[in-house]
Amino acid sequence: MKKLIFRKFAKDILIFFIIMCLSIGLIVWTLQAVNYFDFVTQDGHGLKTYFTYTIFNFPKIIHRIIPFIFFITLFYLITNYEQKNELSIFWINGVSKIDFTNKIIFLSIILTVFQISLGSLFSPYSQFKARESLKDSNVDFFTSLIKEGKFINAVEGLTIFIKKKNMDQTFSNIFIDDSTKNNSKMIYAKDGVIIDNNQRKSFQLFNGKVINNEKKKINVFGFEQIDFNLADYSSNSILVPKIQERSSKNLLACLLIFQKKISEFKNDISCDRSLSKEINQELFKRFYKPLYIPLIALLCCFLILVPKNSFRYSKNKKIIFLCTFFLIIFSEASLRYSSISLVSTYIYLFIPWISFGLIYFFFYTKSKNV
Repeated sequence: MKKLIFRKFAKDILIFFIIMCLSIGLIVWTLQAVNYFDFVTQDGHGLKTYFTYTIFNFPKIIHRIIPFIFFITLFYLITNYEQKNELSIFWINGVSKIDFTNKIIFLSIILTVFQISLGSLFSPYSQFKARESLKDSNVDFFTSLIKEGKFINAVEGLTIFIKKKNMDQTFSNIFIDDSTKNNSKMIYAKDGVIIDNNQRKSFQLFNGKVINNEKKKINVFGFEQIDFNLADYSSNSILVPKIQERSSKNLLACLLIFQKKISEFKNDISCDRSLSKEINQELFKRFYKPLYIPLIALLCCFLILVPKNSFRYSKNKKIIFLCTFFLIIFSEASLRYSSISLVSTYIYLFIPWISFGLIYFFFYTKSKNV
C-alpha cells in the first residue's frame, strides 16, 4: 500500500512538473524569440536561421527554470494534498513524516542528476548548434534592410548609404564604405541594383568612382559598371561561441591548464586565462548549483509538519514559501561571487552541504515532536 500511494504522489509530481516546465518554458521562449528577431530585422539573417537559433535555445531555458518549477510543483502538490486530506492517507498507512521526506529527497536527487546532465551536456551542445546556425547562415534578408536615407551596417566591414530607392527597385546616389584597418575603400555610384538569387548576391553599380587609400597612396578611377560582391561578407552577429555554449569537456580542460595539471589539450577554443573566473562560474553552474534542488525539496517538506486545522498553518506556508524563494535567489546570486577568491570558492562549496545537514537535523527533531 505504501508503494502505491508513493507511486501516485510521484506520478502527480512528474505530470505537474512537466506541464509547468513546458508552459513556462514556452512563455519565456516566446519572449526571447521576440528579442532574437533582431537577427532578421537588423542583421539580415533568414527566417530559417532565426527559427533554428530560437529552437536550439529552448533546452537552455528549461535548464534555468527547473529549480523554480520544482519548488512550485512541490509546494502546490503538498498544499493541495493537505487541503484534500490526502496526506492523511500516508500517516494512516504507517508512513512517518521523515520517511515521506526521504522519498521526496530521493526524487529531488534524481532531478539533480537530470539537471546536471542537461546543464553540462545537452544545453551547451544545443546553444553551440544555435551559434553554428548563425555562422553557417547567409545574410538572406540583407536586401530588405536597404532603405533610403539610412546607413546600413548589417554586415561586418561594410557600410552602405542610399539616398533614394526608386519604384522599379533600383537605387540612386549610392555610397559604399568597404574599409578595413589597413585599407580604405569607398565607392560612389549614381545608380545601382541588387542582384539577389541562389547563384548570385551582388550590388550592380553604374556610373561612379572608386577611391582606394592603401599605404597612404590614393587611387581614384571611374567606372560605367561594376559588380560589388555581397556574398563575401558575414553578418555582424557574434559568431564565436560564448563560454556557456562551449562543451564541459573543453571548459574542464581549460581549468586543468590554468592549474598546470596538464600542459596542453586538443581544444576547439583558446584557454584565455583572463576568462578563468567566468569558466569557473560556468562549471559551478553546470555541476554544482543543481545541489540546491534537494535543499529546496527539504524546505518544502516543512509543509507537512503543520496540519491545515492549526492556527499556524497559514503563517507556516508563507514562511516556507519565502524561505525557499530566497534560497533560489541566493543560489543564483552566490554563483557570481563563487570565483572571486579561494575563500569565496570554499564558502560556496560548503554552503549547500552544511545547510542541508542543519536543516535536515532540525526537520528530524521537529518531526519527532509532531
